[in-house]
Amino acid sequence: MKTIITAAHLITPTEWIESPLIAVDDGHISALQSRHTMEIPAGTRHLDFPDLVLAPGFIDIHIHGGAGHDVMETDEAAREKIERQLARHGVTAYLPTTVTAPQDRILHALEHLGKAVTHSSRNIGRAVPVGIHLEGPFISHAKRGVHPPASLVPPSPAALDRFWQASVGTIRMMTVAPELPGAIETIAHARALGVHSSLGHSNATYAEARAGIAAGADHATHTFNAMRPLDHRDPGILGAILEDTGLTADIIADGVHVDPSIIRLFLRVKGEDGAILITDAISATGMPDGTYSLGGFAVQVKGNRCELEGKLAGSVLTLDRAVRNVMDFAGWKLQQAVKLATLNPAKLLGIADERGMLAPGRRADMVALTLKGEVVYTIIAGELCQ
Repeated sequence: MKTIITAAHLITPTEWIESPLIAVDDGHISALQSRHTMEIPAGTRHLDFPDLVLAPGFIDIHIHGGAGHDVMETDEAAREKIERQLARHGVTAYLPTTVTAPQDRILHALEHLGKAVTHSSRNIGRAVPVGIHLEGPFISHAKRGVHPPASLVPPSPAALDRFWQASVGTIRMMTVAPELPGAIETIAHARALGVHSSLGHSNATYAEARAGIAAGADHATHTFNAMRPLDHRDPGILGAILEDTGLTADIIADGVHVDPSIIRLFLRVKGEDGAILITDAISATGMPDGTYSLGGFAVQVKGNRCELEGKLAGSVLTLDRAVRNVMDFAGWKLQQAVKLATLNPAKLLGIADERGMLAPGRRADMVALTLKGEVVYTIIAGELCQ
């Protein structure tokens, strides 16, 4: 049955449209126009959000878990709980993100997640995994954060191939420290596989970071966190990330990982086209304070801080809160902030012809927001999530 969706406003996100009308057929948008120019056909289902703003569904490219569960668990029921929680916060697509662990554990998780990605179209009312983000084990010992040092692996095309094959070709992104021996060859190999290399967990010099970008790296992981600090005589990896207009970069905009003043600076430098919001959320997201798992190791959670031995270990941030924080911290408008969680990650992943924008031919994945960016409803493939 055709569905007609109407609202007070709509963010595409490149345009702001008043009194929109969206026609949905078979989970995709078949028409988008002003309500004043089209009558609602008789016999159609009508979803009306008279005081809300429609926007594309959010896309989180870096998330480890939520609702008490970790994406590296192999229980289907655990992943369903994570995906339903994501949908409640406006996320309609995501990259389940692994952490450094013994290789057999990573391979087992990749096998499970690869099957989830290839069968994701069966999910109803849940965020959809559109690929996997491999965070570790190709990272720097010096900037590993809480990733266990015993499980770090030198990057190599052969090592990447093992992970790629286990995932059934569903890895879409890997975080890599470009200064490590073998990293440049691995980045080039990843590019040939269609895997995006994201610079992160790195102590790289400026020259080493530039070499990684030249080899094919096109993104940066949780900018400022787990990176060599920026210095005016030693710009390091941050200098390369911030100056390169062709490199997108993501940030954890929770006010804990990065001070709001630095978030404002980051947004000013990378701009509306180069910045992406992520959560780096762990299993504790949406749960009370306590001890939770991140890829198999225990993390202490109190308030908005997740720590292991005094080091930050992921977050309890949700992507809708990150959008609102950009509005609060930087004074950005809702339309500007939404783009960082929709079209920008979709472009990075090469799926903007399907997701991240509301237009005819795209999937009918959208959120109904208040003008302050609060999620009221989430719609996935034209179906209202309950």
